[in-house]
Amino acid sequence: MQDRRKLPRKDLMSYSQVFDLSDGKLIGYLGDLNLIGAMVISDQSLKVNDQLTISIQLPELPRINATRLTLPVHVVRCHQDVSPEYFNIGMEFESVTDEQKKIIEAVLENYEFRRHPPSYPPRITEE
Repeated sequence: MQDRRKLPRKDLMSYSQVFDLSDGKLIGYLGDLNLIGAMVISDQSLKVNDQLTISIQLPELPRINATRLTLPVHVVRCHQDVSPEYFNIGMEFESVTDEQKKIIEAVLENYEFRRHPPSYPPRITEE
């Protein structure tokens, strides 16, 4: 399947709770994030093209006092996860303010799961 993302997704080490603000119910947990959208792992499906306002509980972030991020989104995909009892829900942000962009960037900087090991300098061995 062709990947239609405009920005690469960034997997997170912090599975923050995501709520639907219309009823306050937990949708699921944040799986990945970028500046234009997110993927939520849920035990229930959502309809593609649904529009809602979500609230993401934020992990602790240096120099950021916010505890949640509230964004209008629309559902762009909903597929069953590898674990059949879960769904991967792709959400695109309708609008993101400059302040919200700073918060998203802080989440990515502090909680992105990096697949590549850091390039440490070579180890000096005694001979």
